[in-house]
Amino acid sequence: MSSSRAHARIGTARQLEILLTVFEQRSISTAAKTLHLTQPSVSMQLAKLSSAVGLPLYYSVGKQIHFTEAGLTLVESAREILKSYEYLELKLAKLRGLESGKLQLAVVTTAKYFIPHLIGEFYEQHPQLDIRFRVGNRQQIIDYTGEDADDFYVFSHPPQNPDLELVEFLPNRLLAIAPEKHPLANRKKISLKEFASCPFLRREEGSGTRHAIERFLRKRGVDLNVRMTIESNEAIKHAVMSGLGVSILSEHTLAFGGRAGLAMLNVEELPIITHWYLARRKSRPLSPAAIEFLDYARNLETVPEEIGSPKILQSK
Repeated sequence: MSSSRAHARIGTARQLEILLTVFEQRSISTAAKTLHLTQPSVSMQLAKLSSAVGLPLYYSVGKQIHFTEAGLTLVESAREILKSYEYLELKLAKLRGLESGKLQLAVVTTAKYFIPHLIGEFYEQHPQLDIRFRVGNRQQIIDYTGEDADDFYVFSHPPQNPDLELVEFLPNRLLAIAPEKHPLANRKKISLKEFASCPFLRREEGSGTRHAIERFLRKRGVDLNVRMTIESNEAIKHAVMSGLGVSILSEHTLAFGGRAGLAMLNVEELPIITHWYLARRKSRPLSPAAIEFLDYARNLETVPEEIGSPKILQSK
């Protein structure tokens, strides 16, 4: 089959993009808003695509959209087709150089405390770039790696995935904290079991910090006295300040004035030492911006002496 005939059978790239957006949003009206199109335009393009394929792609039950087997098959192929367009753009960008382009990062929640400062310094060196990043907990970022929409993913505990290349680039210490007036605040040495017996405030399931803490304590046969599960580092800090319990958080969450009202506890075997990693899909072409950023990240060092320092990152 010639390329022109194949194109006629599967529709245009724009129609495939519309199909994918409707599939992801499960709503024609929401997809129309996302694509900045009118709802009738979206419906018309999907009707043309269905006609070209010769099979219905979806059906509605009330307000719910359900995709047919043909629709799901086309969605899967549409992802591959549109991804090939994106990879082509990355390869062409490499030929054009760094004069223009974009860099996309997806970072775990705790990394949002230092990534803006890292990006800020990089952007000063390359102000022509379009740099974007999105934030989620560890499980969400793992899910994002499957989408292959970002140049890099930032983890402290990356998944075991042979499709990912990992670059270690910064240390990440997890510190024990308590309210300033807590009975343990002035103790020079605290046993791990005594600390674990205090009411503990932990992150939600899927958090990299929680993953690291649970793995650390499991190896030592120590159980936490969990009082509350909280889905935010900021909320945990304020809950600790309020006397609701103790916790363990990344040093980066305590930078830039974030340790006010808190005491750092000297608990045996703590801090938990982990590292930050840049992860990238091996199959994804490196754009000039991604190559430059990777080199920049490899040449970073921390200034760990003062957690509250206004600058915790600097280039070598």
